[in-house]
Amino acid sequence: MSIDDRDIGSILKQLRVRADISRVQLGTASGVSASHLTRIENGQRFPSAKVLRKIAPHLHISEVELLSLAGYVSVDQYNKLGHPDSTKLDPNVVAILSQEPVEVQRAVISILSMVKYIAESIAREQTQVKNDDFHEPIAN
Repeated sequence: MSIDDRDIGSILKQLRVRADISRVQLGTASGVSASHLTRIENGQRFPSAKVLRKIAPHLHISEVELLSLAGYVSVDQYNKLGHPDSTKLDPNVVAILSQEPVEVQRAVISILSMVKYIAESIAREQTQVKNDDFHEPIAN
């Protein structure tokens, strides 16, 4: 079983909504037209690796995660290429994932990317609270 156009479109839409960005905003930021993004999200087009690379940073997901979700590369293949981002993956996780079918790899990476996004959001909020507390004026 491989991911089809509708699956990757649905995943991209979920990532976009989670990132709180409109198609127009994503299109402007990434250089991919909003109409093309609409066709991808609706399952009418399958995104190229080039498009995925352009939109990944704006969806708060790494290129490797997005390329893996779309089936362009598995985590094991990516690490064999010696990509700099591959050093961010724990070797034990890579060893386990590389033994799983690509569909399982995609599911795990999707879940981990969501957890990562939530953790980063919490960290940003905590940093903001600390900064606000630090800059609070002292009452006389």
